[in-house]
Amino acid sequence: MQLSLTADLKDQVAVVTGASQGLGKAVATVLAANGAHVACLARSAEKLEGTVQEIQAAGGTAEAISCDVTDRAATTDAIQGVHKQGGRLDILVNNAGVTRDKLLRGMSDEEWDDVIATNLTSCFVGCRAAATIMRRAKYGRIVNMASISGVMGNAGQTNYAASKAGMIGLSRSLSRELANRGVTVNCVAPGFIASDMTAKLGDVVLDEVRKRIPANRVGQPEDVAAAVLFLASPAASYITGQTLIVDGGMCW
Repeated sequence: MQLSLTADLKDQVAVVTGASQGLGKAVATVLAANGAHVACLARSAEKLEGTVQEIQAAGGTAEAISCDVTDRAATTDAIQGVHKQGGRLDILVNNAGVTRDKLLRGMSDEEWDDVIATNLTSCFVGCRAAATIMRRAKYGRIVNMASISGVMGNAGQTNYAASKAGMIGLSRSLSRELANRGVTVNCVAPGFIASDMTAKLGDVVLDEVRKRIPANRVGQPEDVAAAVLFLASPAASYITGQTLIVDGGMCW
């Protein structure tokens, strides 16, 4: 899918977590294509290198930082290190996330804790580190990757939905703390997006999913990346505390 939306991010520095694959990779690629230097964070150094190589092959600049976002100290150090090295930090996209789907009655403590730690707590840690830097610079864009599961709920995803709803609440509150410092905080909430995981569901299941989507198609990673690009751009300076739902009309 060709992305026609553009933004002037020249000389800006961005951090994208979970950038080794899927939505994170799409977001990192789009930000770099619009001029930002992108620090790509994820656990897998090998997959990260693939993201960086694609960005560089397209003429962009990026670096790979192997980091487990559930390690609070490592995540904070990584974000602070990007700022120290580049002299600025303009954009943070908290995208890293996992699912451990199971009905609540059978969900273990570990399955709950893992999802909350990876999705919500890492978002808090990233926001805290970036906010300290951005408020001093009096400029910044924080975009947190939520989900329509955090808006409408989904059976078998109480842990995931709780983490994503928490991200929305965190973003709304933090936006009030930073608005007068030129820093915006928003969420993007994707619906059913094409990925390696969804492809394994098979054509029959995908056809049923499409019937529930008014747009009559499954979303593409670039659909989400375009929303992130807009909210991360200078053009979105008067938008903060909002959740942009990207689901083809499915949520309503």
